[in-house]
Amino acid sequence: MPLTLKALALLPWSALMVLSSDKSFIDNPVLGSRRLNTWGLHSWRLTQAHRATWARRQRLAAAVAPDDRVAFARDGFVVRHDLLPRDDFRRLRDILISRPAPAREMVQGDTVTRRIAVDRDRLVDTPALLALLRHPAWTALTRYVAGYDQDPWAYLQTILTQTREAAPDPQTTLHADTFHPTMKAWYFLTDVEIEDGPFCYVPGSHRLTPQRLAWERAMSLSVAASGDRYSARGSFRIADGALGALGLPSARRMAVPANTLIVADTFGFHARGHSQRAAKRIEVWGYDRRNPFFPWSTDGLLALAGQTDRRAQLYWQMLDAQERFTGRRNPWRDAGLLAPDAPAR
Repeated sequence: MPLTLKALALLPWSALMVLSSDKSFIDNPVLGSRRLNTWGLHSWRLTQAHRATWARRQRLAAAVAPDDRVAFARDGFVVRHDLLPRDDFRRLRDILISRPAPAREMVQGDTVTRRIAVDRDRLVDTPALLALLRHPAWTALTRYVAGYDQDPWAYLQTILTQTREAAPDPQTTLHADTFHPTMKAWYFLTDVEIEDGPFCYVPGSHRLTPQRLAWERAMSLSVAASGDRYSARGSFRIADGALGALGLPSARRMAVPANTLIVADTFGFHARGHSQRAAKRIEVWGYDRRNPFFPWSTDGLLALAGQTDRRAQLYWQMLDAQERFTGRRNPWRDAGLLAPDAPAR
């Protein structure tokens, strides 16, 4: 496909983004170049990003319990039940789930995702939440899996399924978030049953095996023209039936009780399970996706300015400004003051 004048003008920037977390094959003509990927560009990015992340993880490994390191190396995720003492958990849950706060909502298919930023005001107002985010298991596992010795982004997140007549939630298709190791964490404030669409993960799919590398290379040559919007933007989808060819088992569905923490590398194939009923899942959710090529850990200018705990609000404000000036719609709509357990707005 010939490049537009705009794409030609931005070509130096697009080339620079090779050494970043940029992942879209349709928005970046360098990353999406069939010729360059035939020569091995995507494979090189994968290999270097994974090598750098595992080197950073090695430096953080001492803080992680040996059993958790073994589980992560084997599966790509760690599950910790009964993270908090029972009474501490109940107090935290009761404080968090019914207290209104500024919320944003995004609709995908028939599912609404609500997020409330865990920002400076929220932490000052809720010491029990701060204590959770300083719990040794939360801090050690989120930093180790992310490969960065920094706090992850944190939200109170609610997943509301079957909220309307619509196409299925696209997050229920098995996928990798991007080409490099990343971290997501779920500390469940409510029980998650099999019928509620639990988190699903393909054990061992976080490893960059020869089979996975070959599959990634093949995807990089065709995905830009595939018509699969999510895959073309760098979050590769995979069919259940294709896992065996990569030497992988079926996805494991993680129906877990409240007070369970799951931390996973979302380069591994994962999804929300298909919900069999209208359900409401509430969790403290952590996220970390940084430039995978850095040999050191940093939060950049936000950390230097002491604004790390305002990242979520600044991000939403940036998306709002982008919508006003460019017309590109911000999917995270302002829902006003809502409690995590409120109905979808």
